[in-house]
Amino acid sequence: MTTFASGTDTLTRDALTVLQPGFPGTTAPDWLLRRLGEGLASVGLFGRNIASPEQLAALTAQLRAERDDVLVAIDEEGGDVTRLEVRTGSSFPGNNALGAVDDVELTREVARDLGRRLAACGVNFNWAPSADVNSNPANPVIGVRSFGADPDLVARHTAAYVTGLQSAGVAACTKHFPGHGDTAVDSHHALPRIDADAVVLRDRELTPFRAAVAAGTRAVMTAHILVPTLDRDRPATLSHRILTDVLRGELGYDGLVVTDGMEMRAIAAGYGIERGSVLALAAGADAICVGGGLSDDETVRRLRDALVTAVRSGDLPEERLADAAERVRTLARWTASAGGRGSGAQASSADGTAIGDVGLRAARRALRLTRAENFTPLTAPPYVAAFTPVANIAVGDETPWGVAAELTRLLPGTRTGTFTDEDAGAAALEAADGRRIVAVVRDEHRHPWMSAALDTLLSSRPDTIVVEMGLPQATPRGALHIATHGAARVCGRAAAEVIAGR
Repeated sequence: MTTFASGTDTLTRDALTVLQPGFPGTTAPDWLLRRLGEGLASVGLFGRNIASPEQLAALTAQLRAERDDVLVAIDEEGGDVTRLEVRTGSSFPGNNALGAVDDVELTREVARDLGRRLAACGVNFNWAPSADVNSNPANPVIGVRSFGADPDLVARHTAAYVTGLQSAGVAACTKHFPGHGDTAVDSHHALPRIDADAVVLRDRELTPFRAAVAAGTRAVMTAHILVPTLDRDRPATLSHRILTDVLRGELGYDGLVVTDGMEMRAIAAGYGIERGSVLALAAGADAICVGGGLSDDETVRRLRDALVTAVRSGDLPEERLADAAERVRTLARWTASAGGRGSGAQASSADGTAIGDVGLRAARRALRLTRAENFTPLTAPPYVAAFTPVANIAVGDETPWGVAAELTRLLPGTRTGTFTDEDAGAAALEAADGRRIVAVVRDEHRHPWMSAALDTLLSSRPDTIVVEMGLPQATPRGALHIATHGAARVCGRAAAEVIAGR
């Protein structure tokens, strides 16, 4: 039974309860443990907090020694967005690969296996799945994080993911409501806008969220996007019309609503995190996610005080704050009853040979191959030219991707180079020094320099193998074109097996 520090009044405890902060380091700092004793009910984990499954299990045990019902949240989508395996790449393909296979039982199995690994480490709340319909191929932040561009496909796989994850005792958090797929702006940097009409929104964006609600998702994450058809003035995270009237009223959702990171520029630049947090709670959000970039006690104190002040000034009804805090506690009780707590068991392995069977099976099934008639698999170590775009913040640039590591394992002596501009084609030709070339791209259709580099490369070396590890929108070309539908480690392994004829 959790006991709170004496002298902490109900209003202050409720204000702490609705916050979901991050923190630095691989052990819990003293200030965080103190706040847990005062009423803080949840924390968010990022790649900076994780060194190994064993360390993560020790960290979550440290948190629970202070508060036994703490919600430990993580942004673990699998695929390109991984925190559990941030240093090696994920053992699970992401949503777009699962959508390409279109086997809902496989999606459910992948989500269940991922949930078991999280639970083994003591993580009981996952900010996943992404239910965004990626209707805009130029989307810079969703892309392969989406199951696809068809609302019905996205809906059935979102539901399967939710049920699979929650069967492992880990609460699903379906995101980003009301749908971040039709944007050309990354909300980490600015406020995106979706100008679709009401019919399109209902039939496209909202369809997967209806399926998630029907599947019993325990949480929904808001999107920092402006949807004028629903609310001309405020982004979804701060919109009573979107969070209360649409999500709770029209969709009938009664679980926890958590914001996307309040430090993201889409909110912080226009409102500030303190005012934004007050407005989000007033609109119908229940938990305030902050900590991707702000992760200290001063941030927690400022937000707590802003919420308390807003209640006392009448800007935030006290009953709304109390209701939000109770929804957080309700989710904590569900995770405890569902068994989503860690045993400290080994959760995953960085050794490619020890990857869970379901992740590799899914990655292999997701491959789409276009072969030239004269293609032959590699027998000698190639030169791997990685045409590397700037990663978005959600994915991060610390997680390795590509096929070089896996090809080196299969074909020792493989060499590699990284290229980032339109001169990449000529530079790769020179660096290859006569070796067969494997060109690895990520969202070629969004990067003209990448297409230009491939033009140069293929004009001289038509035997080049092209591996697309983003959205496969460009016309397949090369002696062999492999679309992996994501850049997870298992996707690279599956592609390398084909390249080496294994």
